[in-house]
Amino acid sequence: MAADYDEVRSDVKETQERSLEDLQTVNAPDARSVVTELDEADALDDGLIPGGEIISDELIVQVIPQAADEFTCYSCFLVRHRSQRARESNGHAYCVEREG
Repeated sequence: MAADYDEVRSDVKETQERSLEDLQTVNAPDARSVVTELDEADALDDGLIPGGEIISDELIVQVIPQAADEFTCYSCFLVRHRSQRARESNGHAYCVEREG
């Protein structure tokens, strides 16, 4: 007797039908309620950091201008001391780390 190996076994077929019925009977949330919940969650996220703490402080950073003995590397864009200058070409200075 030949066996059809592509045919779904009866026990698997019953399980699939039961799981489909279970999914159909589950109360799915309304799309509008999901959007409302997401909007409320986004509103609560303002001012939170990954640890969940609320930050209301402003960060104050003092910017110091580039000194006369410093240069900005044209390759890595970091401000370096003049002793770290490797070469200068076309008006652009390059640091030792980028040339090495």
